[in-house]
Amino acid sequence: MTSLPADEQRRILAACFARTGLTVEELWLRYFALGGDVSELELDAFLRGAADLPRIQRDMVAHAVNERLDEVTEVRRAPYSGGTGGDTRPRGPLAALVGLLHGAHRASPERLPAIIAAAGQALDLEIAVYLADHGQRQLIPVSGESAPGRAPLPIETSTAGHVYQHADSMVTDEPEGPRLWATLLDGDERMGVLEVAASGNADLHDPALRTQCRWLASLSGHLIAAAMRYGDGLDVLRRQRRRGPAAELLWHNLPPLTAATDTVVVAGGVEPAYDVRGVTFDYALSETTALLAIFDAGRDTASGGLVVSAALAAYRSARREGLDLRGQESAVDKALSAQFGEDVAVRGTLAELDLADGGLRYLGAGREPPLVLGGQEQTTLDGGRRAPFGTGSPGEIATARLRPGDLLVLYTDGLSAARTGDGERFAFADCLDHNAGNVPAEIARRVLQAAKSHRGTEFTEDAGLLVARWSGPS
Repeated sequence: MTSLPADEQRRILAACFARTGLTVEELWLRYFALGGDVSELELDAFLRGAADLPRIQRDMVAHAVNERLDEVTEVRRAPYSGGTGGDTRPRGPLAALVGLLHGAHRASPERLPAIIAAAGQALDLEIAVYLADHGQRQLIPVSGESAPGRAPLPIETSTAGHVYQHADSMVTDEPEGPRLWATLLDGDERMGVLEVAASGNADLHDPALRTQCRWLASLSGHLIAAAMRYGDGLDVLRRQRRRGPAAELLWHNLPPLTAATDTVVVAGGVEPAYDVRGVTFDYALSETTALLAIFDAGRDTASGGLVVSAALAAYRSARREGLDLRGQESAVDKALSAQFGEDVAVRGTLAELDLADGGLRYLGAGREPPLVLGGQEQTTLDGGRRAPFGTGSPGEIATARLRPGDLLVLYTDGLSAARTGDGERFAFADCLDHNAGNVPAEIARRVLQAAKSHRGTEFTEDAGLLVARWSGPS
């Protein structure tokens, strides 16, 4: 079988593209979803014959075109670079991509680990999947062919846990051969890790192969997160104990624990992870703004979960209607008063961060004002105070300004007031300072774990933490 010349492949591909009915932008979106990394302008120039693309990128474009042709017709397909006759199936990285995407289509969540392992075979790799438990203390081997003989790995002390903490990848030399560990990511949220071993002639020290493994881990994380929205199989594996109804409701309403744009990273968490009853947080990121909120209804009453969920729903509704902080504040007050009368009080903070200049607007309904960490400084933002939501008149909206690299911290008094049995208070501010150099997701995890260890038992109050690091204007 002879290799198809690049010019001939481009000519036929462009002719096939003309039959798809797609615009260049629509084709580029499909190509980008397959893992392509050239711009829309470069793709347009390639189709017009004004520029060339690397072989792997041409094959990704061809696959995007063929997927569209399969949808609309059975006309001639765009050729891959492998040749003009015989088997034109993609191989190597493209085969891994195609195998993963096609295998995951309509797959039950429990089948995904085996599908990921099969995709790895196209790269001569053996892959095992580990998922982080909801308390973020262990990495759990997923049941299936990859799991027998594998034990959970502690996040604090294992190599896999180190990789998870830093959202990174690492190659280690083991007696049985090299191992590559890569973080499973859904966007910026850490789902777990992949353990990768070489089979055949694969070299895990090859930078190109390591890049392909990181790409495979990222796509796998997306697919796992999506599958957990419609099935319980993988989520059950991540649970180390039962969740009560209130905790189930609150976890269902939480956003992803980590999210990011090119100018801001946001991460949060709640404790006790399996028995939280009255704390939640939320955020919304755009090109220009980061909107942040944290709410605490306490865990003293059986209705705490319903109360704080009502506050969250009112906040989201107002935010999505385009209302500013004042409108969001009013919506939460009205929703709580209408549904629960004057017998409820929800503490919390609303904040709006301008991503162009670091301008911050905020108001706090409760005891715990926001903190800003920058360099060696920790600043308490004690303006914008008001009575708890649902019980008082509107508060004053305060302002501040963040510098590039600053960390904004919203939290509940379940953290600042955590004590041991003999009354020793948790050094929350010192713990933040000590961990501020980590990525935001790891800051949230470490601070919550430290508070839990300090307590020695379950929290007597729910604890919530939401941090945002602004990197400066784009």
